[in-house]
Amino acid sequence: MRIKSLIVATLLSMLFIAGVSFLVFQAIGNRMQRMTIDPTFNHFDQLQLDSAREEYEQHGRQALGDYMYRLDHTFRGVHYLLDANGIDLVTGENRSSLLPPPPETIRRSRTHGQWIIAHRAPDGKFWFAAVGPLGRIPIETFLPYYFLVIGVIAVLTWFAAIGVIFPLRRIAASIALFGQGDLSRRVKTQRLDEIGQVGRSFNQMAERLERLIVSERRLLGDISHELRSPLARLKFAIRLARTSSDTGAALDRIERDVNRIASLVSDIVEITFVEGDPALRGAEPVPIQQIIGEVVRDCNVEAEMRGCSIHVAGDLEHEAIGSRELLRRAIENVLRNAIRYSPDRSSIQVSLAEEKGNAVIVVRDHGPGVPTETLTRIFDPFFRVEESRSNTNGAGSGLGLSIAKRAVQAHHGCIKAENAEPGLRVRIVIPLVTAPLPADLHHA
Repeated sequence: MRIKSLIVATLLSMLFIAGVSFLVFQAIGNRMQRMTIDPTFNHFDQLQLDSAREEYEQHGRQALGDYMYRLDHTFRGVHYLLDANGIDLVTGENRSSLLPPPPETIRRSRTHGQWIIAHRAPDGKFWFAAVGPLGRIPIETFLPYYFLVIGVIAVLTWFAAIGVIFPLRRIAASIALFGQGDLSRRVKTQRLDEIGQVGRSFNQMAERLERLIVSERRLLGDISHELRSPLARLKFAIRLARTSSDTGAALDRIERDVNRIASLVSDIVEITFVEGDPALRGAEPVPIQQIIGEVVRDCNVEAEMRGCSIHVAGDLEHEAIGSRELLRRAIENVLRNAIRYSPDRSSIQVSLAEEKGNAVIVVRDHGPGVPTETLTRIFDPFFRVEESRSNTNGAGSGLGLSIAKRAVQAHHGCIKAENAEPGLRVRIVIPLVTAPLPADLHHA
């Protein structure tokens, strides 16, 4: 049977626990009866046997009958002193049916609606026996206790529902609404226990998914917009190549647009790769100082073609943990962006420093900068400052700084830009590992 309600399951579990507890307590009670209470009653029966035997041996049958009469009226039931064969010493009747089978010397039982007690003297000459009706305890006697147990179980079930089941239902409802498309749905919880951890884990997951989904939707729209123009030009160039006598010029135009689309697709693949590796699978120690040296050497060729120079100042002693390739792409995109918008025969400064356990990398060019209101938008996909489009070197696909931002954020760092007057200053902050790394991670 499958139980679909956690409240029902909790109630059944508590009833089961109550039933098992009752059986356990009953077993404990029976054991205490055998080990503590029964021995006490056996001593009491021995005392009555000795008293009855003394009356019989010293004062005769009449005195024994009077003693048994007093016992009958003092305690419930009928009491007897029997000889070794089970003959009543007062009436002479055979009451051997009250005696236990040999070799037992004690009997304490309930049968046929009666309780029966039999106790033999140590020398085996006499038996003390008693028999009486079992008293019937009315069920009303235990009803308050039954109701108390039922009430306690109901209260515990209610507390379980309030403390566990209802919060889980709210979390399940939030997850269902999020799955139906309500990306803003979150779980409101202040709990510090496991249920609170589940809620906060869902909120973190929902935040991440919402950011990814919104980002991908925006990226898809931007991609559609960016592809529309070169595709339209391609279509026109193909038509022109078919009708124009100067097919070389038409083919050159087609080649430029194809190269632009190819570059755009390459950048889209790169930004998808960065976004698809948020946990930095295969993280390894990354020597940022070394990466910056390699990037500067690679970019020097492009800078020298413009008559520009790249100057690096400062050192980074410690390493970061993450993806070497992602960090390389981030720094390279920022540096190439600075070269692209720098005036000819100018310099680009790259300064390195460690501040509070972070690597601080600052790239500054001497170009036109950007309007203040667009400083935060230059990291958005496909965003370009209008004045930059007239740059003779082209503005690329508009994804370089966006790729850099996503790569830096994947390493729990941050990136921001500010006008340096003249030029633009981009500041990258990435957490470093200042403690010695484990050997297995250092050689990963």
